[in-house]
Amino acid sequence: MSPEEGIRRVFDAFRGGDPRALFEVIGEDAVWTVNGTVPVAQVYEGRHRIFELFRETRRLTGGTYLSTLRWLLADDEHAAVVYRAQGTREGRELDIDQVLLIDHRDGIWQRIVAVPSDPPAFEAFWADA
Repeated sequence: MSPEEGIRRVFDAFRGGDPRALFEVIGEDAVWTVNGTVPVAQVYEGRHRIFELFRETRRLTGGTYLSTLRWLLADDEHAAVVYRAQGTREGRELDIDQVLLIDHRDGIWQRIVAVPSDPPAFEAFWADA
């Protein structure tokens, strides 16, 4: 599977597509880092913890959180993905681009760093009320 195909499969899964893609693309020992100071901003080590992040994001937004792929660049070891992050939470709205920087091996994600394009908006959305 090409890196581009894997990225598209993951974002399709986020929008209700085949959830097996998450298991097939995100490595079992992957590390996903969310930058920032809010509770969801932390280092998630291992697929199990990464999936906890996905579940918590969905729970905290009442299922409104959407990740829409905008564009990607990839080579044999790295990828950069820009996606639109949207959702509502406790009367607040999020609608910003975010970047994923991905290190992969044969298309399997190993290290992922999530970077919001608008850190103040990201922090305000995810902050505890």
